[in-house]
Amino acid sequence: MTSLTGAGRLLLGLVRATHAAPAAVVTGMAALLAASLGSGPATTALVTAAVGTGQLSIGWSNDWIDAGRDTAVGRTDKPVVAGLVTAHLLRTCALVALAACAVLSLATGLVPGLVHVAAVVGAWAYNAGLKATAWSWVPYAVSFGLMTAFVVLAAPGDRVPARWALLAVALLAVGAHVANTMPDLDDDAATGVRGLPHRLGRRASGVLAPTLLVAATVVVVAGPAGPPSTVAWVAGCLAAALAVAAGVLAVARPRSRAPFALSMAVAVLCVALLGFSVGDVAVAR
Repeated sequence: MTSLTGAGRLLLGLVRATHAAPAAVVTGMAALLAASLGSGPATTALVTAAVGTGQLSIGWSNDWIDAGRDTAVGRTDKPVVAGLVTAHLLRTCALVALAACAVLSLATGLVPGLVHVAAVVGAWAYNAGLKATAWSWVPYAVSFGLMTAFVVLAAPGDRVPARWALLAVALLAVGAHVANTMPDLDDDAATGVRGLPHRLGRRASGVLAPTLLVAATVVVVAGPAGPPSTVAWVAGCLAAALAVAAGVLAVARPRSRAPFALSMAVAVLCVALLGFSVGDVAVAR
């Protein structure tokens, strides 16, 4: 890192502050679902850009708002603490990205645009304080459900997402929230952050995360009309195995980020199955 120029360090800090891996996964899943729904290249690109800028704003706002807490516990993996970028710059970038997200979202239509803006605002509410309460799981469940609704509403036709699809996405999101929080339980507690996983404790959270992910997988496999296909069974079994592995690792290696990576893999498989069952995911009003 010392060999990087000032501009290079700044760029690295900005990229790291986006929480690039989950942001890329979420944006990619939105693009996959939009394409599966027959949105066409232009609408798919618009939906992808809206979700992408929304994810940028969420990541940057998270590291901006948490800068003080991260400094207090010496989180040198965080770009602000590492001196790569300032909290002030992250605030500016977050607000610019939020404005771009709003414009791009509304360009898909008033209703879908407002739905997506509400989803992003929910994620900002998590960053701004809900993460420290027993309701920390709510923004995940609601915002990811709203994002799914946005993709469906922006697609051609007068359709809405099926209830089982929204349930599956909410379960996936909350499961990922619990898995993502577990490595930071001690650091968070030291700075007064006590979300649902903190209140449950490491052992209970280690059971809850895979349970939610497996439940989401079951809903995705069983939700569409008719018996599950062979592809659905195979993908569902793989997703369930990854979810269980995430739970085992979360307990065995408390500081590991592997459980969250595995939960993201489960989410990718489930969204792929949603795309495979697109005729049941989006239903007529």
